[in-house]
Amino acid sequence: MSEVRGQGAPFAASVEVAVGPEPAGARASEPLFIPGTNLALFLLTFLTTTIAGVGLAGSEISLEGPGYGLGSLASGLFFSVPLMLILLSHELGHFFAARRHGVRVSWPYFLPAPFPSLFFIGTFGAFIRLRSLPRSRREMFDIGAMGPWAGLALAVPAVIVGLKLSGVSPLSRAEGGLELGQSLLFGWFTRLVLGVDPGKVNVDLHPIGVAGWVGLLVTALNLLPVGQLDGGHVVYALFGRHHRLISRLAVVGCLLMVVVPRLVGSEFWPGWLLWAVLLVFLGLGHPAVLEPELTLTPRRRLAGWLTLGLLVVTFTPVPLSYSLGPAPKQEERVYDVSYGRAGGPLRLPAHQGFRVRL
Repeated sequence: MSEVRGQGAPFAASVEVAVGPEPAGARASEPLFIPGTNLALFLLTFLTTTIAGVGLAGSEISLEGPGYGLGSLASGLFFSVPLMLILLSHELGHFFAARRHGVRVSWPYFLPAPFPSLFFIGTFGAFIRLRSLPRSRREMFDIGAMGPWAGLALAVPAVIVGLKLSGVSPLSRAEGGLELGQSLLFGWFTRLVLGVDPGKVNVDLHPIGVAGWVGLLVTALNLLPVGQLDGGHVVYALFGRHHRLISRLAVVGCLLMVVVPRLVGSEFWPGWLLWAVLLVFLGLGHPAVLEPELTLTPRRRLAGWLTLGLLVVTFTPVPLSYSLGPAPKQEERVYDVSYGRAGGPLRLPAHQGFRVRL
């Protein structure tokens, strides 16, 4: 995703574009060193995603004292390591494409989620900042499209490995828990790796598989053809001045994915409302490049349509839903909410198992 400087990214990976005249020497290469802020945010996000991974692994973290529960924390690495690699690959795809074209660019800024037990993936994503404008729509396309493809290159292996390590059980919602929706691509890999119809079984997805699933979701969200998202770059490069109309139609589509299912009584994801509001707030326009008349080459145009096709196969109308399961017995409806009392450590609650449904 890309956006005008000073505006925040709602989720996932982004490219922040600095708008304004290009200063003399702006396209000169910059030294390859990682600023302390970027490194600190990376390490903090690695910690929060690891804590989130502990919950996905069904373990617990104790805050009782130093060194307590490090074994449980290590279990979260099965989720955090592949997820961080996917996000980093996405951002470095933008980064090196920008540097190849002589565009000044920052190192990635990772965004840790403050409460990993609530934001189950432990991060809001990452973004980079372009400090000078690309000269042409060709350069803008290369920078915008390279991120999703680079992230996909690691998300797909994570999905395959995660599915191989996952369990399959008869279709049932009796236990309750968070359910992950399926894109066309994820459903195809489920059939290929597990040899089952994902609409007829429960797949207890391994944390590595959850990281791959998040990678596909990140790809789809960033490829929405709106404003300065990665997909907005692609649409701007392909269609020029018509990009604003396409952005508006995409935002309307986000709203319809909530309104229409609500009216007909079908399942929907309320998060699309938030996305519609955030996308309007971030702006539906796109900063003009320095040489907008230079259109895409035939090879880039084909790559642009393939990138929009990637949105189709990674898109999930209902990414998340929650199944409550059976009502607990009356005697089980008693909860201990005393925090840090004598005789017992304060523990973060572990998430219930994840199942994939079609």
